[in-house]
Amino acid sequence: MKTIRKAQPNDEIQIMKLIHELAEYENAPEEVINTPEQLAIDLFQDQICDCFVYEEDGEIRGMALYYISYSTWRGRSLYLEDLYIQPKYRRGGIGQKLFNRLIEEAENLNVKRMDWQVLDWNEPAIQFYKKIGATLDGEWINGRLFFD
Repeated sequence: MKTIRKAQPNDEIQIMKLIHELAEYENAPEEVINTPEQLAIDLFQDQICDCFVYEEDGEIRGMALYYISYSTWRGRSLYLEDLYIQPKYRRGGIGQKLFNRLIEEAENLNVKRMDWQVLDWNEPAIQFYKKIGATLDGEWINGRLFFD
């Protein structure tokens, strides 16, 4: 069976597996310090983020992890942290379905904007976002601090 659904307790191990795969794809596996245990707390206990998963035959093959952010200019926003589909399951419309589900969620939450980032070398993702009519802004420079 194939389905897109909200993540639920006990999905955290499979979601973390996808996060590690994404980090490998982005050439940054050493940067993942999150754990399944912490992810479970953040998703299901503290609810600081949420996630849709694509499940096929009992295995999670894709995810869209997001949270609510805030724009001083627009108000409540949805921030897509990661959209990832395992390579074997790409090109079948799963990314589009997950993204559409996020748009539905954004509308249900009455957000005024949806944001995400894409690496400048990730041409398949860039083409995907262009295809759906997204604005890709080359003007902003990302700032970041890390805390141990």
